[in-house]
Amino acid sequence: MASIEEIRKERLKKIEILREKGIEPYPAKCEINHTVGQVLVDFDKLEESKKEITVGGRIMALRVQGGLAFFDLNDGTGNLQALLKKDDLPEKFDLFVETIDIGDFVQVAGVVFVTKRGEKTVQGTDWKILAKSLRPLPEKWAGLQDEEERLRKRYLDILTNPEVREVVEKRSLFWQTIRNFMLERGFMEVDTPILESIPGGAEAKPFTTHHNALDLDVSLRIAPELWLKRLMIAGLPKVFEIGRIFRNEGMDAEHLQDYSVMEFYWAYSDYDRGMKFVEELYKAIAQKTFGTLKFKIKDFDIDLGQAWEKYDFCDLMKKEYGLDPKEGDYGEAGTGWGLMLEKEGVLFEPGASIERLMDLAWKKLRKKIAGPGFLVNVPTYMEPLAKKKKGDERVVERFQVILAGSENGKGFSELNDPVDQAQRFERQQKLREAGDEEAQMANMDFVEALEYGMPLACGFGLSERLFSFLMDKPIREAQIFPLMKPKEK
Repeated sequence: MASIEEIRKERLKKIEILREKGIEPYPAKCEINHTVGQVLVDFDKLEESKKEITVGGRIMALRVQGGLAFFDLNDGTGNLQALLKKDDLPEKFDLFVETIDIGDFVQVAGVVFVTKRGEKTVQGTDWKILAKSLRPLPEKWAGLQDEEERLRKRYLDILTNPEVREVVEKRSLFWQTIRNFMLERGFMEVDTPILESIPGGAEAKPFTTHHNALDLDVSLRIAPELWLKRLMIAGLPKVFEIGRIFRNEGMDAEHLQDYSVMEFYWAYSDYDRGMKFVEELYKAIAQKTFGTLKFKIKDFDIDLGQAWEKYDFCDLMKKEYGLDPKEGDYGEAGTGWGLMLEKEGVLFEPGASIERLMDLAWKKLRKKIAGPGFLVNVPTYMEPLAKKKKGDERVVERFQVILAGSENGKGFSELNDPVDQAQRFERQQKLREAGDEEAQMANMDFVEALEYGMPLACGFGLSERLFSFLMDKPIREAQIFPLMKPKEK
């Protein structure tokens, strides 16, 4: 079997042959006037009229039998067989056989007919090369069995694997469904900064860099939340953004560092209305993207059409561990939760805050919850951006979508009290100074904005983790081009 370098050398020689005959192997223009998809839809009319058409695409299969050359064209809209006969174009037939390979792009002019085997075909009266490939395509996954190689050469994975192409297509439909849903309900789409001097809006470690023109250290945003809330202050009542966020944290089946999110903010609303709205949104996403409300995710059978549950965080944790999260203090982790986690075999850093211990305990517990439903009544000290609940200020008006043992979206009645917000930021800043890199920075510019007045509002965000869950795939495989460590040479 020839090596890649041997194949490249052979194909470079074919380029020389084409150029010697005055043929440019990478022309700037083509004469294509029909897509393959259009030909397949209008095939009967085209066959009856004997109208000559020009189609093009990549050659995915090639069979030369004496004076006949059959090849399959794919232009991204479908596959169509093409046929060249030596008797019809003797010199150009020989040149085709001598210089064209699987993977090359060509156009074919001709009329369509159906072969004796029932294959829809365009019989060429002429052909033209559009782009010469130098490397061979993988043959039915040969060379792409390794998962890392598949993700590293994602373009080949998409090209040769219909299931992966389907991921790309459904991913597009997923985000378009969300966009249409929001626009149809009067929300305005906006975009907010990605570079920030003070990252905020979430508990996460940011990526940092230096802005040379301003001589300023900046971070890639970890969430668009605080910018979108400023638009509430600015008098825009319903806004949303679909964009990228960046978190310099670990990787696993549910987490990446560079991914897409959607966040919306809805003035004069609250988390009760938000839950109803989000349930409607998720059902629309599922139905329009996947054509169903029923999914198999991990080991769970999920039906988004059933009644959504309400899960009380503190009640679940107390039932599981015998300790009430509402009774946690704001100091270093109490011996109760620390001892409990040690017994459960959960590792944590010495001196970890009560917030981090609570988060670890919850992550262990949530794996048992199928959903669909909303997690509510989270302790106030765990959420610095949500309103305290009327009647019990030890918890906040936060809701998280629970699906298949994980969170798949979070929202709350937004905190709009600037004094309360400043105090909670100060608590987060103390955690950062104690070594918690995921604690939020004290953004006093945002507090100043709040002092001008922000209406009561509901905010919510979801990420492409939801898409990966509905696809029942690790999140890296649900991205089009996941970040990969360069291959060692």
